[in-house]
Amino acid sequence: MSANEIVLQNLDHGLLTITMNRPDRRNALNPDMTLGLVAAARRAAEDHEVRAVLLKGAGGTFCVGGDVKSMAEGRAPLPFEAKMTNLRRGMEVSRILHQMQKPVVAQVDGAAAGAGLSIALSCDLRVASASCKITTAFAKVGLSGDYGGTYFLTQLLGSAKARELYLLSPVLTAQEALALGMVTKVVPDAEVGAAAHELAMSLAQGPSVTLGYIKRNINNAETMSLEECFDGEAIHHSRSGETADHKEAAKAFVEKRKPAFLGH
Repeated sequence: MSANEIVLQNLDHGLLTITMNRPDRRNALNPDMTLGLVAAARRAAEDHEVRAVLLKGAGGTFCVGGDVKSMAEGRAPLPFEAKMTNLRRGMEVSRILHQMQKPVVAQVDGAAAGAGLSIALSCDLRVASASCKITTAFAKVGLSGDYGGTYFLTQLLGSAKARELYLLSPVLTAQEALALGMVTKVVPDAEVGAAAHELAMSLAQGPSVTLGYIKRNINNAETMSLEECFDGEAIHHSRSGETADHKEAAKAFVEKRKPAFLGH
């Protein structure tokens, strides 16, 4: 399959659904999939018609990470520089999803492991199925980790827990992940698709510009000083106050009705 077939895209009422489509390999990452994911993420970030993103895997599994079977087949290895360049290029999907000024929801069912977990952690919200399994996995296959997992997990849970989850690589249940704060909510397996879609669509129908500023403020807090964060909040709060969505929300509040956001 080509990159376009292995990563599917569907835009509906402002929600771009990106589907990893290698169900026979539990959506393990291969070169075509990584290229497709980066392209889809860039489209989501740049397309003004896209107001939110839902990332999921086909066949009832999110993503089990890199294609270990292919790694073990003993193909002629690439030179170090080429290997590092290719890996770094594919890892851009995590950066784009994390930094784009649009909310991203991951539908985590079946399993999220290795780089698959890293990509899920780069998203803003994660809806997990009750039976899914979650693990860093890297240490068990002799790898140190990629796709930003060590960054996102440290930011999310702190250094001590990130060390534990990477060095020991336990397999977590959805409820254990929820208790740690790794996922947003857990729903029955049969409901995960509907629940993730409903959450993502609610964001797509929300005040898009404001949601983007909220996401930027939180991202700023990862690296900036308090003073710099204050400056950013002041700028973004003032700008969001000038949007049509803010004016509609204020009017709806006074009229005691639900606002009809237009995304600007």
